[in-house]
Amino acid sequence: MKFTKPILMGIIFAVLSPFFIYAQIPDPVKYSVSEIPETVKAGEVFEITIEASIEGEWHLYSVLNDPDAGPYPTEFSAKSQNFVIAGEVEESKADIEFDPNFEAELGWHSSYANFSIPVAIKSELQGKQTLDIEVFYQVCDDRVCLPPTRKSIIAAVEVSGVADEVYEGAVGGIGEESSSVSSTKKGSLSGDGIFSFLWIAIVAGFAALLTPCVFPMIPLTVSYFSKQEDSGKGVGSALIFGVAIVATFTILGVILAALLGASGAQNFASNPVVNLFIALVLVGFALSLLGMYELQLPHQFTNFLNKKSNESSGLLGILFMAMTISAVSFSCTAPFVGAVFTATVGGEWFYPILGMIGFSAAFASPFVLFAMFPKWLESLPKSGSWMNIVKVLLGFIELAAAFKFLSNADLVWEWGVVSRPLTIAFWIVIFLMAGFYVLGFITLKHETKPEQISTGRMLLAMPFLMFSFYLIPGLMGSSLGIWDAFLPPKQPTDVSLVASIGAGGGAGTVSADEGWSKDFEASKANARAEGKPIFIDFTGYTCTNCRAMETNVFPLDAVQQAFGQMELVKLYTDGGKDAKQNQMIQFELTGNIALPTYVIYDPVSETVIDQVLGYTKDDKFTSFLEKGLNEFKSR
Repeated sequence: MKFTKPILMGIIFAVLSPFFIYAQIPDPVKYSVSEIPETVKAGEVFEITIEASIEGEWHLYSVLNDPDAGPYPTEFSAKSQNFVIAGEVEESKADIEFDPNFEAELGWHSSYANFSIPVAIKSELQGKQTLDIEVFYQVCDDRVCLPPTRKSIIAAVEVSGVADEVYEGAVGGIGEESSSVSSTKKGSLSGDGIFSFLWIAIVAGFAALLTPCVFPMIPLTVSYFSKQEDSGKGVGSALIFGVAIVATFTILGVILAALLGASGAQNFASNPVVNLFIALVLVGFALSLLGMYELQLPHQFTNFLNKKSNESSGLLGILFMAMTISAVSFSCTAPFVGAVFTATVGGEWFYPILGMIGFSAAFASPFVLFAMFPKWLESLPKSGSWMNIVKVLLGFIELAAAFKFLSNADLVWEWGVVSRPLTIAFWIVIFLMAGFYVLGFITLKHETKPEQISTGRMLLAMPFLMFSFYLIPGLMGSSLGIWDAFLPPKQPTDVSLVASIGAGGGAGTVSADEGWSKDFEASKANARAEGKPIFIDFTGYTCTNCRAMETNVFPLDAVQQAFGQMELVKLYTDGGKDAKQNQMIQFELTGNIALPTYVIYDPVSETVIDQVLGYTKDDKFTSFLEKGLNEFKSR
């Protein structure tokens, strides 16, 4: 894939813009040692008092905060190896207040903080000792948080003699790892995002096993291991075989991560060229699964690997066999690998690696298990037409998924071609065809029409046929619930079937942008004149959760009533001529560039009253709006 200038600039801007902005903000916290004994004994516990001076409206988080609450709590640790932290850190009284950045009751310090740190010098040391204390902390104001910071605080003390009772942690070699007062919260993945992504990868791995070019290879491949006379050696060989398969697929993920870097960068994910490319790839894979053609690696390459695996023995033979499995199965696994790579859009740079590990581990698991326990092969279902049915159904699903990415490109380029009604119409046809295929009414080339419809076929066809009928009201402008998140937003230009029947379209043909301003500065002036707060919807053309909010939450009566008391502004940050400017506005106001982000803004004081991120349930979102309106009125 060739990277055009817009794609590269999108990646660079999304990844580096926070650092450019933060670089202009000096650290608002200054630390100093206010109290320390002049002389201590080795091994005894004594206290060092550290003062923190906090500038402006910034606040420093308490050491007692739960790391999972959101912000990083302040933490002190022994950076040098000549002393240890000998207990819990005590701090001056912290303010316990509701933090709008993290929507939780948190403790923090404003202007000033005092920390008493119990420490002990290692029992082997004497003379003057320099203590390097590391503090790890994060500061926020009511709108934005700065990145967490590490800073060294240097103190000196004279060690004379050894204490009668030596602190247990101060006994031992100098090279032992220093202790800290609390566990540091590591840079964590977004819980829902990473687990959902891994689930997609694992399911794709298992689904790839049910394809005609993979499933029959399980017993053929395992026969190699069943000939091992030493069962212990056979188990070890099977494990190595599985690891080799995982490594082969994971290398693909590493290469992708190295080429794309932070592939989840918002601007990259929303780039119309990227979305169009993904759509074409999905269509290509879908047509392959539907039997139009077969994706294959060059036969010279697969023959070479197969020859080497047969000629070689021991570890080398196992590795070549694993590579052969990966290569031969390419024609059936490529569409699933493509689906995993598609899911990496919106993730971080390590998503392709994790995705391939999850996919390949699931894919390799039956090979390993049946290699360990060959007798299980007797209970394995025989390959047959059922596997081809699964493959074809997956092809229909991938074809339907391609419309999501075609729609993304269409929205950013403002073509107006891939509309909501058109997408729904195609979905209805696709899933009807899938249902008819399962029932045997439609057959592909080289397939024989079933003489009778079995119960299993009827049960499998029902969800596809029912979903097709469920989509029909969407053609008439009705909401489709959660599925609206995967469809293009409603536009005034949408052609509704109801328009030719009568005036039943109602609100179904109302654009999602109707009644919303796209000019933030003009809206501020208008809101000041009318004495209203501003509701800012930081949204995106390709944002799935944005569509879900617009179709499932925004139309609620309580939400519409609250919107009627506000100036409504919708700022697209992932496309259009004002995208970069809107993204900068979002970051300056909220401290993040996540989508969707909703802000209630006071145009008089030009401050954020409250904000909420992501898909928000109706009751919580209504409460958010009411709270913001009440706060604005009280001002």
